[in-house]
Amino acid sequence: MQNELSERFGIEFPIYAFTHCRDVVVAVGKAGGLGVLGAVGFSVEQLRIELEWIDDHIGDKPYGVDIVLPAKYDGAGEMDLDKLTGQLQDMIPQGHREFVRELLDEHDVPELPEGEEMGSGLMGWNAATAVPQVEEILRHPNVVLVANALGTPPPDLVAQIQAGGRAVGALCGTPAQAGRHAAAGLDFVVAQGYEGGGHTGDIGSVVLWPQVIDEVAPLPVLAAGGIGNGRQMAAALSMGAAGVWTGSMWLAVEEAAGSPAQIRSYLDATSKDTVRSRSYTGKPCRMLRNDWTEAWERPDTPDTLGMPLQMMAVREAMVRGGRYPDKAQDIAFNPVGQIVGSMNKVRRSADVIFEMVNECIDSLERTRHMLGIE
Repeated sequence: MQNELSERFGIEFPIYAFTHCRDVVVAVGKAGGLGVLGAVGFSVEQLRIELEWIDDHIGDKPYGVDIVLPAKYDGAGEMDLDKLTGQLQDMIPQGHREFVRELLDEHDVPELPEGEEMGSGLMGWNAATAVPQVEEILRHPNVVLVANALGTPPPDLVAQIQAGGRAVGALCGTPAQAGRHAAAGLDFVVAQGYEGGGHTGDIGSVVLWPQVIDEVAPLPVLAAGGIGNGRQMAAALSMGAAGVWTGSMWLAVEEAAGSPAQIRSYLDATSKDTVRSRSYTGKPCRMLRNDWTEAWERPDTPDTLGMPLQMMAVREAMVRGGRYPDKAQDIAFNPVGQIVGSMNKVRRSADVIFEMVNECIDSLERTRHMLGIE
């Protein structure tokens, strides 16, 4: 299970676990994989708290951090955060805010307690927030990689991360995007197929993975999108991937931070219950279909805005929904891939790793036997 990339990172198994939960990062790392913390929801101060907690609990194990700095977005180039926030807030139509409140009220989601702040919703979608995040990330020696979820990172960020001795990579949904990542000097590429959760493109994984591997060879490629068991992992490795980038299956593990209502929604869903929607982030994002996604698709409702305006426009839903998850589940943001149909029980993260590895080995051995290879 060792290859050049896994040896570089010092991990036992080429399993990369994207998660917003620090407990999952630690559990995966201790089990021999590499946990990758999704940092888009954190301010720099919150990110510091999360990374310090991981440092205190993961021992000498490595981990990674995922940021979101899209190649194109409204407000690109503005580095004054307060000024940028004000400019973007002025661009959001009042009708969008009113529609969000209507949905919240229709589903009886309570108002926030008096004095509780919602924040801007700008999060990490721009250079004004991503640059300080990277500076904070580089202060933590156990971080071995930084990944950008949307587009090729700017050259100065690539140089800064690599100068700090860390690998930098990015996700892609087409061979052309992968080629741009390679041309920018990235250390690895994550090829995410249509089946994946969160932001994903139009090409299925089995088609996309070998195309990207051929496009950027010998650059290492991690396969993502529709991976939730060892057989799928074996398929990715057989195609030439250097490892698997997983996300959805960590949403319902024992260490996951989701609310009971959200975890139950994942366990009850089938693979047909997801949809790609722009309704929360402004870019196509695979999530569970619910009243929220259906409402934004109706012809009599507002059109979704671009990134990051849509996320800022729906900030009230994110905050009130997070405060009252049981009340808001029918309109909640539940990003997940089509693998959700196989997520039918809660397991420890370590057990997920070990079961995945054993099934992968069994699958590869079965293939060797079938081909008559001793």
